[in-house]
Amino acid sequence: MKKFLFTSVFFLLTILGLAIITGIGTAPQSNEVAYPEGYRDWTHVKSMIVEPGHALYDPFGGIHHIYANEKALEGYRTGKFPDGAVIVFDLLEVVQLENAVTEGSRKFVGVMQKNVELFSATSGWGFESFLGDSMDRSVKDMKADCFSCHYARIESDYVFSQYRN
Repeated sequence: MKKFLFTSVFFLLTILGLAIITGIGTAPQSNEVAYPEGYRDWTHVKSMIVEPGHALYDPFGGIHHIYANEKALEGYRTGKFPDGAVIVFDLLEVVQLENAVTEGSRKFVGVMQKNVELFSATSGWGFESFLGDSMDRSVKDMKADCFSCHYARIESDYVFSQYRN
């Protein structure tokens, strides 16, 4: 009886182990772009201020900070961003006071995440925008809301920013 119990437990653990390794029984991957926890600790790529009068002021007026994870840095250096690359566009209001420009409230955190399998309809890039300091998502249609503009940057793997050493 002990041998039968041991063999049964061993068999079940073996099946469970194979299921974990092969992905059987696991939840499918989400096609949502994740909030980039800790992104301000990543490499800062660039900053800029979009002022009134700029063609994109209405949606993107303010202080822009761009951050990249390690895989995105590889993409900036080679021109081809690998799966797992994440670029963050942190947009803040401009506060001008006493001849100084500083950051105001956060308008949104925009995220580009590279995963060719999950985001094949947008050339491997997933897009999301988190409003203010919340986790509220604002992208309804990645293709129409984001990729339609990023498509113009096909020669740089759909990325607008450039990294300077």
